[in-house]
Amino acid sequence: MTNPRTNAPGTRHSRVPGAREQAPGSTRTLLVEDGARVRRTVLPGGLRVVTENVPGVRSASFGIWVGVGSRDETPAQAGAAHYLEHLLFKGTARRSALDISAALDAVGGEMNAFTSKEYTCFYARVLDVDLPLAVDVVSDLVTSALLRANDVDSERDVILEEIAMRDDDPGDLVHEEFADAMFGPTPLGRPILGTVDTIAAITPRAIRGFYQRRYRPESMVVAAAGNVDHATVVRLVRKAFGAGGFLDGDTAPALPRAGAFRTRGAGDVRVLTKTTEQANVVLGVPGLSREDDRRFALGVLNSALGGGMSSRLFQEIREKRGLAYSVFSFASHYADTGMFGVYAGCMPKKVDEVLGITRDELAKVAARGLTDEELSRGKGQVRGGLVLGLEDTGSRMSRIGKAELLAGELWSIADVLAAIDAVTIDDVREIAGELLETTPTLAVIGPFDADRDFSSAVA
Repeated sequence: MTNPRTNAPGTRHSRVPGAREQAPGSTRTLLVEDGARVRRTVLPGGLRVVTENVPGVRSASFGIWVGVGSRDETPAQAGAAHYLEHLLFKGTARRSALDISAALDAVGGEMNAFTSKEYTCFYARVLDVDLPLAVDVVSDLVTSALLRANDVDSERDVILEEIAMRDDDPGDLVHEEFADAMFGPTPLGRPILGTVDTIAAITPRAIRGFYQRRYRPESMVVAAAGNVDHATVVRLVRKAFGAGGFLDGDTAPALPRAGAFRTRGAGDVRVLTKTTEQANVVLGVPGLSREDDRRFALGVLNSALGGGMSSRLFQEIREKRGLAYSVFSFASHYADTGMFGVYAGCMPKKVDEVLGITRDELAKVAARGLTDEELSRGKGQVRGGLVLGLEDTGSRMSRIGKAELLAGELWSIADVLAAIDAVTIDDVREIAGELLETTPTLAVIGPFDADRDFSSAVA
């Protein structure tokens, strides 16, 4: 596949130096596109601030992206990153837990956080005039959390309830079982929430140590998008972070996460017996890392195979045969690996038929690829999803924050659209053959006997 950044017509392919090549205190323009300007400033301590001024909006989204997730935990720490995310909202030297939530509620804003396998994000969305408040509150809880022992103990029950809620939802749980079957006893295979045993065992001292080691300015990116002025955001961030001593030192920004992870042997089958009305299944194979140029071809394949109502799997399993209400394919990308799979929820007595059709469709695509019509439709769906997904300031803040943290560079929307348009029928056939001809991994949850044999579904 040709590199769309250097060969497709009309794209911007001049390279902007990465943050580590940028002098502390300096500002660079990363991108100018459709009236929006993306700029980056590197502050002392390696903290990066990136903003995107979006003309014609009255909102502002602010986020702090921390390069730590569940894959950074030891087995004994499993769930620590997510536990810590909760605890940062429990209070600082300046604000109680109620003060933190009430501050944004009082101006009609919204604030939340989430933890993934590879990063954690704390964010707020407010009216543009209330951006200083959002910066102050979110920065305060990230840099100055008290992490009191009684808060650790009280939040423990909340986390255990969240695990119980996940376990009661087989549609969520089956994806956790699939990741465990795919990646095995590795950080990527473990659940983000941790387990009942690890959460029960985590101590306040362990949480504080995890925070002190991982929440470092060189591993953080501050992002803002909307009706924002870059210099103003930098000033606000410098004030908020400087109060906690986060901007001391001359550490360079951390490099994007790297590694050489490999999934374990294919063909594993995981069956979890639960008294449910439906069987929930995920069938999948190892995928691509997020920096693999072939991910654009995989994105088109994913859309055509199971990404919408016109997709092959939706048509064959739901529309033609009425075997399932929900069926879709998905692709997950990490720094050094990924996974591609198909989910379906169906009546237990129909599970063999659903799995058989799924395997048949995967084999057809692996052997023959897509039709010209499917290729065109898949590209259109990916393009539309990209552009429509950037219609709010929160999505734009996430785009620039994740790009800086995870890749160290930002593609223009024009570059990404060109990369999608550059995908050929041969590109899709090649990636389909490479991925889908491997022996798949299967996870099943449903009212099945423990000795129920599903090995034929992966043979």
